[in-house]
Amino acid sequence: MKNSIYILLLISQTFWAQSVFDKGNDHYRKGNYQEAINAYESIIKGKKESCDLYFNLANSYYKLNQIAPAIYYYEKALLISPNDKDILNNLKFAKNSTIDDIKEVQKVGFERALRNFTESVHYNTWGYISVGLAVLFLMFFIGYYFSQTSLIKRIFFLGMFVIPFLIVAAVGAAIFEKNLYESERPAIVFAEVVSVKNEPRENATDAFILHEGTKVFVLETVDNWKKIELTDETEGWISSEAIKELK
Repeated sequence: MKNSIYILLLISQTFWAQSVFDKGNDHYRKGNYQEAINAYESIIKGKKESCDLYFNLANSYYKLNQIAPAIYYYEKALLISPNDKDILNNLKFAKNSTIDDIKEVQKVGFERALRNFTESVHYNTWGYISVGLAVLFLMFFIGYYFSQTSLIKRIFFLGMFVIPFLIVAAVGAAIFEKNLYESERPAIVFAEVVSVKNEPRENATDAFILHEGTKVFVLETVDNWKKIELTDETEGWISSEAIKELK
């Protein structure tokens, strides 16, 4: 009985979220961007999330020239769908409206090649690839066992030899990307302008200045201060109220 009630509540919440999402989309099409934002954010308050929801919410904020929340929700959408071209393209436009021009320290050589490989798909996708390869290995084993000719047996045997290495690579990529996802604490600066300090206290000397929309990475927290790192590996302390973490 309890399970049935839970399922009914889940279904009703899903229909409600879809209904509100459709209303938000209708407001967006009519140019009522603040009403669209209100609709989308009510879904988020109901503990629902999706790539499309964050993407449409980001678009609404961008239309109102609210750059920080626009970038924030584009980045939220990318956490769900990291290779979505529409999100990446719109995020690029939004970042062009920011003031800070932070360079990114590029990895080189083998480290860069490895990172390009592992980040090509989401860690969940790497998991699905691993399962698919395991099924393929089983099919090759069956083919090898039942094949009648030596040539076909050699082909299946070669596949059985190669596939385990591919499985190890896919599993390794999944573990690496998941650990990286869980360890990274990205955040977006929401304050219009904020001084980043050399120490976690108000009267400390300024290290540098940041403006809204800049992406940072939180390293640690001390009281109401967060130690952050920029993509150029510059570090400093910023007030917790000045940023909003993505996770």
